Amino acid sequence: MAIAKAERLMNLALCLLGTRRPLSKRELRDSIEAYLEAGSDDSFNRMFERDKDDLRELGLVIETVENLDGEVGYRAGRDSNRLPPITLDAEEAAALGLAAKVWQQARLAGAASGALQKLRAAGLPEDVDPYETHGALEPRIPVHEAAFEPLMLACRDRRPVAFDYRKATAARPEPRQVEPWALECWRGHWYLAGWDRDRGAERVFRLSRITGKVRSRSAKFTAEVPDVVTVRETVASWAGESADRSALIRLRTGAGYPLRAKASRVRELGDGWDELEIPYGHGLDAWLVEFGPDVVVLDPAELRAEVVDRLRAVAKG
Repeated sequence: MAIAKAERLMNLALCLLGTRRPLSKRELRDSIEAYLEAGSDDSFNRMFERDKDDLRELGLVIETVENLDGEVGYRAGRDSNRLPPITLDAEEAAALGLAAKVWQQARLAGAASGALQKLRAAGLPEDVDPYETHGALEPRIPVHEAAFEPLMLACRDRRPVAFDYRKATAARPEPRQVEPWALECWRGHWYLAGWDRDRGAERVFRLSRITGKVRSRSAKFTAEVPDVVTVRETVASWAGESADRSALIRLRTGAGYPLRAKASRVRELGDGWDELEIPYGHGLDAWLVEFGPDVVVLDPAELRAEVVDRLRAVAKG
């Protein structure tokens, strides 16, 4: 069966590369013997879609074109699938190997290994071992959220998605329709930047707050994708990283370690409470709400009011 599939994929690739015009499913079925032997249209369609995905995974760029009659055709342009010679020096190869090594414990481990094999074939120096250990510390990017993989594919394929999202200040998740732009890891958490269709504005979502499944949509993007997506800068501003003021809070002893790490001053108050002075910037109110009853804002008054309003909104559901 493995040999039959390899032969089928090769025949499909040759058909798509050899044609000057897009070929319909019907024409491809008539041209490839393995497709003629398919028992039914459903069986052929499933086989063809799997083969098409496999070829794309191998790196073949397959164009989908719709003619004037609405019939969909496929072709693989030679210009789109022709790469210039790839030459990498030892330092460049080591950098790529390090990047691939980061993903070995994540969902992209298979893709990273496959990419390195392609680079080997394209000229990666034989004396460079991408997985060679260069030190006691090894880079790792944790990916625990189930939403990561479907969102990564949606970003790559420019497909809108829908999911349920629970804000830090909300008791229940709300449905969101998003055109995904980019994924970024910041301080151990993954974030998605994209265009929120319902709100008509750019938004950043923390993946750990996505509940349920991420559902793909077939429609096209309605908003222009910016050349630069500043996910980390946006999240940092929410966390008060761009703060130019200070806030005074009371924090329960033994709680709120992220807040303690940012504090410029800590004073023990006794009775299980400490007083902290922390940077105050845009979004600090949303961050403080996450610590619930372990935090009390003392100053400034506007920050205290914002936190109280958010807590009341959560209590109302």
